[in-house]
Amino acid sequence: MQKSIFFIVAFVLSGTVTAQREKPLNYRRFDEKLIHFGFMLGGNSADFSVEQKLNAYSQFGLKSLTHQSSAGGQVGIVSTMKLGHPVVRLRFIPTLSFQERVLNYVFVNPDPDAKDDFLDQERINSTNLDFPLMLQFRTLRLNNFATYVLIGGQYSMDLQSQEKASQDYIDPFIKIRKNDFQGQVGGGLEFFAPYFKFGMELKYSYGFMNSFVQDGTFIADPINTLHNKVWWFSIIFEG
Repeated sequence: MQKSIFFIVAFVLSGTVTAQREKPLNYRRFDEKLIHFGFMLGGNSADFSVEQKLNAYSQFGLKSLTHQSSAGGQVGIVSTMKLGHPVVRLRFIPTLSFQERVLNYVFVNPDPDAKDDFLDQERINSTNLDFPLMLQFRTLRLNNFATYVLIGGQYSMDLQSQEKASQDYIDPFIKIRKNDFQGQVGGGLEFFAPYFKFGMELKYSYGFMNSFVQDGTFIADPINTLHNKVWWFSIIFEG
């Protein structure tokens, strides 16, 4: 079903593009250059993929554990290299990103006289240095417009990680590993102006590694794994 939708969208876009009249080309020599540089600004929606322990209720009194995404942002430096043919390129965008994920807990209240459950919310913030390396497959430009798809991966280093910090067992926090490797897929649109290229891009990242650090606190005990997942929207300028 997803493949069918993808092909339908691609067909509609191609039909829309081919229906355009031929126009004077902006930035004619863009595709003749081997390397292009630019910058990127954008926003993201970060979340976790959570796997909890099967006996979380009986052993830890956990009634539910839900996760929710939060908005963040990123800024990066763009470098794109042509690989022999204008439609195949290698893209590297060192990025500084700010992310937040939220975990919501509902525990059985340990106080036998209490009528309500015990609620807890954990907000996990990250300031990441991201190093994505992507293959870009672009359509041939028509007039001053082109589309592309991306596939690749990235290494992320969380500068805000408390992986090795001393735990506060009275008011504990979730520990996340400093290093992560993620796969990425995405796509975008490009518009050629007279002296630069403007692009809009949407990507999805999913972590290969378990980022969770088990340290025996009541909020960590019910969890098996946490994998990072992020939606990225970026605006890219290249010259």
